[in-house]
Amino acid sequence: MQITAALVEDLDAPFTLTQLELDAPGPGEVLVELVATGICHTDGLARHGDLPFPLPGVLGHEGAGTVAEVGPGVTEYQVGDPVVIGWPSCGVCRHCRAGEPRYCQRLGVALCGGGRIGGGTALHRLDGDAVSSHFFGQSSFASHSLTTAAALVPVPEDMPLELMGPLACGVSTGAGTIFNTVQPRAGAQLAVFGVGTVGLSAIMAARNSPATRIIAVDRHETRLELARQLGATDVVDATKDDAVEAIHELCGGPADYALECTGVISVVRQAADSVGMLGTCVLIGGAPAGAEFTLDHLSTLWGKRIIGVLGGGGRSYELVTSIMQLYAQGRFPFDRLVEYFDFADIQKALDRSYAGEVIKPILRMP
Repeated sequence: MQITAALVEDLDAPFTLTQLELDAPGPGEVLVELVATGICHTDGLARHGDLPFPLPGVLGHEGAGTVAEVGPGVTEYQVGDPVVIGWPSCGVCRHCRAGEPRYCQRLGVALCGGGRIGGGTALHRLDGDAVSSHFFGQSSFASHSLTTAAALVPVPEDMPLELMGPLACGVSTGAGTIFNTVQPRAGAQLAVFGVGTVGLSAIMAARNSPATRIIAVDRHETRLELARQLGATDVVDATKDDAVEAIHELCGGPADYALECTGVISVVRQAADSVGMLGTCVLIGGAPAGAEFTLDHLSTLWGKRIIGVLGGGGRSYELVTSIMQLYAQGRFPFDRLVEYFDFADIQKALDRSYAGEVIKPILRMP
């Protein structure tokens, strides 16, 4: 079928609204008519070449919409069902079988291979030339997305569907890191470096945990104020104070956990230095390709843990469903992070996000 998509022709090229041909759903696949799609900095990383997605292609990985068509063998979804498109996975490797599909052993292909995990793009120009599809299993900067039924998460009818897309990545990454990986014990003290979508989602999740000190670290005063409103017990303005010293003072020593949500290498070191013996530094933010960091060996040797988390860990269905339920209960107001843009204004939305003027842009489809 013919769809409208925001095509990126080459590295750093603009988004161009283009008519493309999208394959019909095959076995196990579902065609989703998109209502809205969140914009994530990971889309920008791919456009700039810091993720190896082959171009020309269609980005976007926070899509929400309604089922338009199902392929052979799909019985769990019907046409018209509202859904969020979660992360892809092969479903058969040992990590998938162990309940860790975020760490699927074919994840690189599933996220950035430029086509279906089994091979072959689903998108073509009207003259037949191929363009890359299935970014994060969906390529949702488009009017329609082809994905697998296994990646979908149903959305209750009483939920605002256009709001739900960021649950696929940005929101679930921050929240899932707290719920699935950190699992703060009673009285835990944690610091969150960078309070964009991921960091603020982690703060909201931590507020729903027994952690008693939740410190937000950022350079934007308005974001720090929002962090306080959403659950941070303390804030540190990194333009005015040494973050590590401030955290140690607030905690009466090192924090138990530090979540690094920026991908800025100098901040990675600050996050690692803010925790001490038996403390855990969690790396979440995406850094440019080839980025490296160094640590002090002795203080790390004394029981410090440095771990990475992809997408919040766990399974999309359980994680996204739980966040939707918390939102419905008034315990996870992620709608306060959102600003809506028309699909045609995709570049404006991304630019305002990079400038720190918008926390979570969502594109509404026409």
